[in-house]
Amino acid sequence: MRVQIRSRVTELFLAVHFRAALTLAAAVAVVSVEQVGQAATTGRIAGIVHVSTRSGAPLRPGAYPSRRVTKAAGETSEISNVVVFIADAPRDATVPVMRASIAQRDESFVPRVVAVTRNSTVEFPNFDPFFHDVFSLSRNATFDLGRYPKGQTRERRFTQPGIVKVFCNIHSDMSAIVMVFDHRYFAIPTADGTFELDSLPAGTWRLNAWHERIGSTSTSLQVVAGGTTRVEFTLPVVDER
Repeated sequence: MRVQIRSRVTELFLAVHFRAALTLAAAVAVVSVEQVGQAATTGRIAGIVHVSTRSGAPLRPGAYPSRRVTKAAGETSEISNVVVFIADAPRDATVPVMRASIAQRDESFVPRVVAVTRNSTVEFPNFDPFFHDVFSLSRNATFDLGRYPKGQTRERRFTQPGIVKVFCNIHSDMSAIVMVFDHRYFAIPTADGTFELDSLPAGTWRLNAWHERIGSTSTSLQVVAGGTTRVEFTLPVVDER
């Protein structure tokens, strides 16, 4: 059985960092369900995310204009700044903790976005030949790791779900995001945009594809026991020039 569902969001407000101007764009999610007839109580989601500008021009690797004085870090795809997750997944008290790393390299946070479970730890190693000072004023994780030089690593455990915006007290261009979940149904797409969410209970769920400059693009889909639900997102991320 194959069911084709199309949903289109025709107006998205795109927040541009340090500017009040808003830009209209369109995001598309296409969903299909494949049932394989297996005796099971869970299914899976397999999908792909495309990131493009409204004109289809290639995106610059950085999310915001940079004023760095050092050599820029190597180019990274905007796909690595996308997080796909089940928005209405129930809280899981047994979710395993994780350990992740956001390096400070060439006056940048690398990677720019990480996703972890509640109570997980993120370390912040400094690979630059000068001091950094990692901090956040986010409501669910306010901290300041203090100034520390090359070769040192400091870390933070994140105990509350939500979005944590991370900055450097010394270099104003540096920013990163830690997304903390109290369930296990989330993923950052691979370099080719593909992702999988396994062992989802059968039922109807709301799947979000999030990017920092447009927020969440959402679609409702059905997970079939023993089947695979396939979804394709197109995210129109504005390229500042």
